Amino acid sequence: MSKKTLIIAEKPSVATDISRALGGFEKKADYFENDEYVLSSAVGHLLELHEPEQYEVKRGKWSFTHLPVIPPHFDLRPIEKSQSRLKVLEKLIHRKDIGHLINACDAGREGELIFRYIVQHARVHHPISRLWLQSMTPAAIREAFEQLRSDADMQPLADAARCRSEADWLIGINGTRAMTAFNSRDGGFFLTTVGRVQTPTLTIVVEREEQIRKFVARDYWEVRAEFACAAGTYEGRWFDPGFQRSESDPELRAERLWNEQRARDIVTACEGKRGRVSEESKPSTQLSPLLFDLTSLQREANSRFGFSAKATLALAQALYERHKVLTYPRTDSRALPEDYVSVVVKTMQMLSGGKAGGKHRQEAAPLRPFAPHARRVLDQGWVKPNRRVFDNSKISDHFAIVPTLQEPGHLSEPELKLYDMVVRRFLAVFFPAAEYLVTTRITEVESHSFKTDGRILVEPGWLAVYGREAQDAQASLVPVEAGETVRTASIGATALQTRPPARYTEATLLSAMEGAGKLVDDDDLRAAMAGKGLGTPATRAAIIEGLIAERYLVRDGRDLHPTAKAFQLLTLLRGLGVEELTAPELTGEWEHKLAQMERGALKRSSFMREIAKMARHIVERAKSYQSDTVPGDYATMQTPCPKCGGTVQENYRRFACTKCDFSLPKHPASRTFEYEEVEQLLRDRTIGPLTGFRSKIGRPFAAVLKISPEFKLEFDFGNSAGDDESPAPDFSGQTSLGTCPKCGGRVFEMPMAYVCENAVGPSKSCDFRSGRVILQQTIAPDQMHKLLSEGRTDLLRDFVSNRTRRKFAARLAREPDGSIAFKFEPRAPRAAKGAPPPSQPPADDAAPAQARPAKSARRPTPPKVPRTKSAPTPRRAHAKSSRAAVPAPAQTVKPAAIPKKAAGKAAAAATRARGVAKKTSSTASSGVVRRPSATSEKKKPQRRTA
Repeated sequence: MSKKTLIIAEKPSVATDISRALGGFEKKADYFENDEYVLSSAVGHLLELHEPEQYEVKRGKWSFTHLPVIPPHFDLRPIEKSQSRLKVLEKLIHRKDIGHLINACDAGREGELIFRYIVQHARVHHPISRLWLQSMTPAAIREAFEQLRSDADMQPLADAARCRSEADWLIGINGTRAMTAFNSRDGGFFLTTVGRVQTPTLTIVVEREEQIRKFVARDYWEVRAEFACAAGTYEGRWFDPGFQRSESDPELRAERLWNEQRARDIVTACEGKRGRVSEESKPSTQLSPLLFDLTSLQREANSRFGFSAKATLALAQALYERHKVLTYPRTDSRALPEDYVSVVVKTMQMLSGGKAGGKHRQEAAPLRPFAPHARRVLDQGWVKPNRRVFDNSKISDHFAIVPTLQEPGHLSEPELKLYDMVVRRFLAVFFPAAEYLVTTRITEVESHSFKTDGRILVEPGWLAVYGREAQDAQASLVPVEAGETVRTASIGATALQTRPPARYTEATLLSAMEGAGKLVDDDDLRAAMAGKGLGTPATRAAIIEGLIAERYLVRDGRDLHPTAKAFQLLTLLRGLGVEELTAPELTGEWEHKLAQMERGALKRSSFMREIAKMARHIVERAKSYQSDTVPGDYATMQTPCPKCGGTVQENYRRFACTKCDFSLPKHPASRTFEYEEVEQLLRDRTIGPLTGFRSKIGRPFAAVLKISPEFKLEFDFGNSAGDDESPAPDFSGQTSLGTCPKCGGRVFEMPMAYVCENAVGPSKSCDFRSGRVILQQTIAPDQMHKLLSEGRTDLLRDFVSNRTRRKFAARLAREPDGSIAFKFEPRAPRAAKGAPPPSQPPADDAAPAQARPAKSARRPTPPKVPRTKSAPTPRRAHAKSSRAAVPAPAQTVKPAAIPKKAAGKAAAAATRARGVAKKTSSTASSGVVRRPSATSEKKKPQRRTA
């Protein structure tokens, strides 16, 4: 029996393109096959590095005893969400008729790594060839198959790929465990994550915040005048013609006056006087922006629509995978292959409402805004070879993001916004440059110069795609005849102040990450980072989201603010002398050496020895540091010590009184205090509930913090009022939030829960209690009022699953028995095969609304912070999900609307969903969400807590 060749692509869409290019394949369930080839694909990375079992240390047990972690080899473990695809590939690889493998993963370091890990995990030794695809046109694919590369030729690239992966693991694991061990010396477990890309990215934001905090505003003045001429009036601003920029003082400007009296003297000298005019006009052109790569797409979407980088990636991925209207989005290229000209012409025909054959048809509604521009491009013949657009040398693994030949169908509003952005950029890049007439007018009055700038759009060019039209010359600047003198109609001095640098938004942070190589002084390292920066287009969004998830950064509108935890980390790394983790030079050095390795000029073993040495150095610096504190720029609290009235001063580990023994830990239960929270705690002796605490095993929880009568910090989980022996709280000064759904009593707010007045004290007769924080989602008083009065809350989007750590959205709803249940947004019915995709709801950073909440956290064990005597476990502040919280379908799919076989499946699925939905509801009373049994109407369900 002749042996077949197994082709493994990186993603299903590429496998489909290959099958069409080669032809003759029969589609199977998870692969294609013909007489010569079996063709399948991964779905990105299927495996990840994992330390050998003997090196594994449980979370919460990290200490210097087990460091550094430098295993002699690495194991691989499947990524949970991709296990099914890995099993498909393993089964195909081990088929008896397979005797040769072709690596058709993306042409680059990561594509090489994906394939090598699959082969390593499968433990086979078939001959291997490499398909190197730079373009996905059928002709380019067939040509690449004629030029397969040998396995030996690809070994240097494979070595570089493995080294990058293993080096990131070694530095990340050893750095994180060493810093965590250092910060946990006083007891407890304070997770402190570091990484080669994560930490320099955080440093960029922290250093900007430090500049803002240290910034001192300076007063300056500007003088502006209005001049009258025969044709009208125009404005001019005073400037110093002899001004030269100063590197030592970047705030100096030609138009700024730093002395108020001088500004007033200029006003007095010029007021009512006549002046001479000279001006220069010259043409100027502006080219269209380049095509989008992922980073520029994320920047633009954040600036225009406020989309987070994560949301933009999810939308682009949906437009690529589900709707098939955009090309692959995870790219760092802004050019197209040189053989893509004919594909662009066909795409323009599609956008114009015509077909490849030439006849026009009625364009689809989403295409109507683009049709006139696409027709103009075709009529003018503007699609032609152009190195600015078509350039193989500017393409790495993938080309720029452009529309495909697929017409858009039902797109959600956010998807349509993103599609519109990509299509307009695609159209604009083929239009001619915009042409301006730029005029600079200088008006001299009493030896003082005033500048006026005018810019007239003469020919819109590519700006026409965005709705711009040519301007009348007088729309910008009124004309002044030759030799005409003008009169100073009005003049005044305006007092202004310099402003601090702007905080980073996701758009500007993405730019900073992309251009991080500019921050590197060494020429070789800067060259190595050219075009790369920190992270990759595919990982930058995850890096930012990871920093937010770890509470290093918080979003405030569109701005990103570093937290106290972020400043603490930078203080630690600087104090320990491991600044290499904070600077982009580390990435530059790695990229320089990995590039040498790809050329065969550096051995893998040499590089990994250097990485192991660096890991040991980081651990040793943290381990050998003996001082109780770390040098840093620490704050002095405004609120006095609650014990003696002295000054409370921050140090590395605590907020401590300078006169007595009172102090507060800075990181109770792995959560770092912000300065404002410390001030409130000192002033009110209580704060909360606060979220973000973690137990030793990593379970999140929420709690109120109090300073006890003994001046110790305590957790209060708010259940003391529910004890039989505790007196009932006094609600006389509070306003009721509503009527108890169980007994008709009044419901009031307490520190950690909303409780019925009859559910507290020795004579309690009711058990209604609902947490103020459920699965890290704060339930505001107005939402509890809405729940009690209307039966359900608004859609709340910040629940976080304890199992997956992912956000999900749900409503809280009142059940007939008075319990509180999660209610999920209806899940859209799945369309039949071949049917147009349904419209999707707006993308959100949260998980889909139908995501299941995880089980409640077990009782956390905060490190070395005593609890109040009556403090129960915080589990009652969390929600426990049903094991299969399946929301009811939005509608019943009618069998007539879909093929017979699919109709049967849909009907069965709908029946099952109705059955589950009937059973599925959950109580959030006491912060616990449950699923009652099928007999809940007859028998009151038993309450269970996690």
